[in-house]
Amino acid sequence: MKILVIGDPHGYNKYKKSIFKGVDLILVTGDLGKADKARKFYFDNLKRKEKGLLEVEKNKNYFKEVHMEIHKSTIEILKNLSRYAPVYTIQGNMGISTMSQVKEDRKKYGVKIPCTRKMVDGMKNVNLVKNRLRIIGDLRVGFLEYFIDTNWVIDFKPEDYKNKLSKAKKETNKAKKILKRFGKIDILVCHQPPHKVLDKVSSKYDPPKKWIGLNAGSKVVLNYVKKHQPKYVLCGHIHEGKGKRKVGKTTVINAGCCGDYYVLEV
Repeated sequence: MKILVIGDPHGYNKYKKSIFKGVDLILVTGDLGKADKARKFYFDNLKRKEKGLLEVEKNKNYFKEVHMEIHKSTIEILKNLSRYAPVYTIQGNMGISTMSQVKEDRKKYGVKIPCTRKMVDGMKNVNLVKNRLRIIGDLRVGFLEYFIDTNWVIDFKPEDYKNKLSKAKKETNKAKKILKRFGKIDILVCHQPPHKVLDKVSSKYDPPKKWIGLNAGSKVVLNYVKKHQPKYVLCGHIHEGKGKRKVGKTTVINAGCCGDYYVLEV
């Protein structure tokens, strides 16, 4: 089986037709849509905090602009990719809002916005998989969407540390249960890399200075890989970590972002 692994697109949709030749399956590591406005807002506020300034608050216009930027680019990317082969993707940290979240946001901000998840679920040849094991051909493929691992909170020390750690503990325990349910598989598709494997933050994308040099991968994913040794782990998230590395018998591929891809023959 010839698999095309697409690294976090973040709105990139100019792939050459030649890369799809003979492809049987397309796997995407998350962060489909363009989220430049949301990313800039987030990092600008982090830098304001470092300087002792008040955060800029989100308003109605900001919310609608961010939602529509992600929505339009997500739909366009999936329409394009699904023309060539079945597409399976997960949620990244720049994810698609749930239907219930969209309803809540419509009411809260008083804006008319489309429900991306509903449209994606109705698309042919597209599968947005939420923490499930799928049998594709003869392959057992586990799809683990993005979660906040407790090790990230402890190492990166975000604002509102206590609440973030409490939330991370819940998400981490959930991820452990999901991976335990997967057991032995051929391929794990996840958003963040295993801890200390293709996951070091650099200055390339202008993060907060205190983040530079830290490892942003997941210890939960690393422990799973060490124990169950899937043939492949396909991830993204830390874009500067693009590359391939072995963890025991497992090949970990950080597929990069924004046009990056990797062709896998299984």
